[in-house]
Amino acid sequence: MTSSADPPATPDDQPGTGLRIDAERNRDRILAAARRLYASEGLGVSMAAVAREAGVGKATLSRRFTTREELVNAVFADRMDAYAAAVSTALKDPDPWHGFTGYVRTVCAMQAADRGFADVLTMTFPAALALEERRAEAYYGFLDLIARAKETGHLREDFTDRDMPILLMANAGVISAAGDAAPDAWQRLVAHMLRSYAAPGAPLAPMPGAPASAALYRAMVRLARPGGYHGGESR
Repeated sequence: MTSSADPPATPDDQPGTGLRIDAERNRDRILAAARRLYASEGLGVSMAAVAREAGVGKATLSRRFTTREELVNAVFADRMDAYAAAVSTALKDPDPWHGFTGYVRTVCAMQAADRGFADVLTMTFPAALALEERRAEAYYGFLDLIARAKETGHLREDFTDRDMPILLMANAGVISAAGDAAPDAWQRLVAHMLRSYAAPGAPLAPMPGAPASAALYRAMVRLARPGGYHGGESR
């Protein structure tokens, strides 16, 4: 017998095989909202903000994703697949140096396309096992890519795998700081960094043009405003 004091059942609580249609819809809405917010604002967005954007309550969000790591893992699973696949593509390039430079540009472009993913590549999420497995897969492929590029004589011998996270951190900072005022500024940074990695005589792509002075000025004005540089939980 059910006590009259028992709370009414919600769609997520209803019995059935697998998730109910309503629960699946809620999950899809949460993921879509998180993708939008993470892409535009980075991972500093709070879980409460995601719930508001999705039009669901905090309790519904926590039933689907009990931690931020679970949500991040679900949102970025496909991007991490693409990240790992980028290494495989680079390793298949008959020119290892070209494969190396192409991989660096590809990953940095992935950061530029999604501020949330820019954050993911510069953080670790031990509880998000699937995400971290793909990160590890990409890392070991990158080690092979480095070794092959060095064998060509085009990659400096003092380049190490630790230089890539430094580049990704710098690129994430430029992407966030430049915003939509100078959205292509990251390409200039990456080109400069590839030149610093190259041994004398290594072939390099043409240097992209520098952002316009007015564009950089707008970015600097935006940074000077309170909250202009994203960081920490917001909203």
